[in-house]
Amino acid sequence: MIKQIGHIALKVQDMERSLAFYCGVLGFQKAFDLKDDAGNPWIEYIKIGNGQFIELFYGGENKPDPVERRIGYDHLCLEVEDIQAVADHLRSKGVTLDVEPKQGKDRNYQCWAKDPDGNRIEFMELHPDSPQRNS
Repeated sequence: MIKQIGHIALKVQDMERSLAFYCGVLGFQKAFDLKDDAGNPWIEYIKIGNGQFIELFYGGENKPDPVERRIGYDHLCLEVEDIQAVADHLRSKGVTLDVEPKQGKDRNYQCWAKDPDGNRIEFMELHPDSPQRNS
């Protein structure tokens, strides 16, 4: 059902400083980026290994919403074989989905839930044409 950790997502204060650390210091490579609906920078993907990434979200004081301004951990993503089967399994175990299965901007299928402490978890089924699969 669950294949592997797909990514961990962090909101960062200074994207250039974060890219310098993850790429320059740790030696990972920038894989691709995604823009928001208005065409603004939204997420930078750092490739850790085959199919595994760190998502760096633009955060900080330039965000109007206090939740968006928060810096640090955002969510864990678990890659799954079948998003509908995972959603059905979670519901059968009494887990409320925060987001029902849908297709995201990266073409992947996703649904969202929280662990008992309120930590956000994304469950993601890769689309054959997704940037994660093809980078």
